[in-house]
Amino acid sequence: MFAPHRIALLLALGLSLVACDKTPQFTQAEPGEALSAGSTTVRKADQNAFSLPSANLSPSRRLDFSVGNSFFRNPWVTAPATTTARDGLGPLFNTNACQNCHIKDGRGHPPAPDAISSVSMLVRLSIPARSEHAAIIQRLGVLAEPTYGAQLQDMANPGVAPEGKVRVSYSTQLLSFADGTQVELRQPSLEISQLGYGALHPDTLFSARIAPPMIGLGLLEAIPEAAILANADPDDRNGDGISGRANQVWDREQQRTVLGRFGWKAGQPTLNQQNAEAFANDMGLTSGLISQDNCTEAQTDCRSAPHGGEPEVSDNILASVLFYTRNLGVPARRGADTPQVLAGKNLFYQAGCQGCHTPQFTTASDAAEPELANQLIRPYSDLLLHDMGEGLADNRPEFLASGREWRTPPLWGIGLTETVNGHTQFLHDGRARNLLEAILWHGGEAEAAKQQVLTFNADERSALLAFLNSL
Repeated sequence: MFAPHRIALLLALGLSLVACDKTPQFTQAEPGEALSAGSTTVRKADQNAFSLPSANLSPSRRLDFSVGNSFFRNPWVTAPATTTARDGLGPLFNTNACQNCHIKDGRGHPPAPDAISSVSMLVRLSIPARSEHAAIIQRLGVLAEPTYGAQLQDMANPGVAPEGKVRVSYSTQLLSFADGTQVELRQPSLEISQLGYGALHPDTLFSARIAPPMIGLGLLEAIPEAAILANADPDDRNGDGISGRANQVWDREQQRTVLGRFGWKAGQPTLNQQNAEAFANDMGLTSGLISQDNCTEAQTDCRSAPHGGEPEVSDNILASVLFYTRNLGVPARRGADTPQVLAGKNLFYQAGCQGCHTPQFTTASDAAEPELANQLIRPYSDLLLHDMGEGLADNRPEFLASGREWRTPPLWGIGLTETVNGHTQFLHDGRARNLLEAILWHGGEAEAAKQQVLTFNADERSALLAFLNSL
């Protein structure tokens, strides 16, 4: 039974309860629900919806945002060059600008079958670790492939051989809803060719990753650690089949293990380190956090190539990019109070999706930027690791994350993906061609939710998708 004050609260939020059913029934939008990111929420729904500064940034702070944007957007060049602020690209890299992967600050996509470059998708590499590698795993999360490192770079400066080329092919399978409707799912396979430095280790583990959207990252960083850990249930003590757990990763600045919250497997602890790792691995640029190029012993031409200074990304540039990435605004909801969206929200809860896609948090009062403090936000993520089943497994561990575990990706802004990026390819490797396919790839801890969705009829499926597209 629910206490009177609990019922009053539910009614105030536009919810009711069906007798003997603890699933909330939403009859109207919750107060402030359209403001996904509190007072930082931006009110744009066009192709630039992911590229705007937080709404509560002052004019002077918007100038700082623009400076960071220039370093995020503009290309870096090979050293030596007259462009001394942006030289040092490579020797090995995947792209020459952050914006090339995070297109319009949004979501990347896998390469087309005939593409010669993967552009906004990269491939992580490692080999299985043993007990004697514990110290390496504690600090790096993986045991890198000995010849090619922890990430395959398919581009290189003149005079340096690229590491290889990546192609993606697909096999397909059909999945049926209870009403007989069938959906084709595609399973990707990677082909690595034109290897520049010899054979890969025979036990190499591969993981394809598309670039995730950049919106709201500063707000995710501002969620108190205790609030994230409060949702962890590694032993499934409540018996709901969901056992989210935190990744624990190495913080280069603090030189200790801390909570991970960024990346597809929550392998990065802070936004600054996430940026530094991207500069290093995606563009071959050193910084105060990562002082050496990602060249292995076998890559002698890479190791002897000229650099663009020590470090190539100055502390000032790194700080400018950090400010920019912390303050990219989250777009407001669209149609949160329409009947179809409310019906879809009820179905989202009925299926139990909120068990991992936690609707809301309140950011800390001591957030790194004052504009991000004390904000009621609705990211629809718990930032925890979940076993998503064999179908989505990359079988590549990262720190504490197993080869079947992924961090719950935030859903805010997901309905604007096609508007901003011109596609609807989802999940870590972009295999899902729309949101319905993405749902149907869920397994493991999300298997029960998927099975519930498979019982939905056409109108219910449309309502669920309307809700997701409103986020």
